[in-house]
Order: sequence, then structure tokens, then C-alpha cells
Amino acid sequence: MLTEFKKFIARGNVLDLAVGVVIGAAFGKITTSLTENIIMPLLGWIFGTIDWSNHFLVLGSIPADYEGDPTSFAALKEAGVPVIGYGDLITQIVNFLLIAFALFLLVRSANKVMEEIEEKMVKADNTQEEPTVPTDPQLDVLKEIRDQLKASANV
Repeated sequence: MLTEFKKFIARGNVLDLAVGVVIGAAFGKITTSLTENIIMPLLGWIFGTIDWSNHFLVLGSIPADYEGDPTSFAALKEAGVPVIGYGDLITQIVNFLLIAFALFLLVRSANKVMEEIEEKMVKADNTQEEPTVPTDPQLDVLKEIRDQLKASANV
């Protein structure tokens, strides 16, 4: 069982997948940072508020003994107040759209490269000459005899 596991791990696909997961996690952190530190503050500036994480709707009443900030989504949520955090949802949607668009561009570029490679391979296959088969004089004579026999049988 251990040798089978070693073979499984040593396969190229598993290693490629592992590298993809690590790169994907790093890419996710980059897009999260881009969303939270650049795009959402720009949207906040345009719409008049900076912190989208504190955009929420309070569904229930705030307890009378609550001493935290009533405008803080995290504090209200921690206190058990039912809240809908639509600002964080918007941030996550923008984050998802950025990742999806980047993956689209990556796949699109890879497909173009693969198409170009395939076109070059087809073009190279079409330009190859037919292989020449050396002829044998005896074989040529036998073919002539065969053709004459066919012609005389049809008469």
C-alpha cells in the first residue's frame, strides 16, 4: 500500500494539482487585498463611505445591556444581535468577480496558445512530403504482367 501511495504522489498530475492549490491560495490573498484595500475604498469614496464591512441591517432589537458600538457590524454580531451584513457580501462578490475574470483571462490566453501550437503542428504535417518507396525492377515487371492479365480477362 505504501508503494502505491508513493506512485500516486509521484504522478505529475498530483504535483501539478498541489502547485495549483498553493498558487491559487496565494492568488486569492492578492485579490482579497486588491478588493479590500483598493477597489472597495474607491467605491466607498465614490458612494460616500469608506468601510463597506459596516454596512448592515439590524433585524432584531439591540439588548438593553449592550455596551458596544451600535454601528459596528462585528460587535453586534458578536453580541448575538441578528444582522444582515450586505457590505461584506458586496465585498465578497467583487472579490469573486475579480478572481473569475482573472481565471477567464488565463484560460483564454492558454487556449489561444494551444490553438497556435495546433495550427503550427497541422501546417507542419501538411507540408511534409509523401515518403518515396524505392521500386524494385522485378516488382514493376510483375505489376505489368498482372495488369495485362486483367486486361485480357476483361476482353
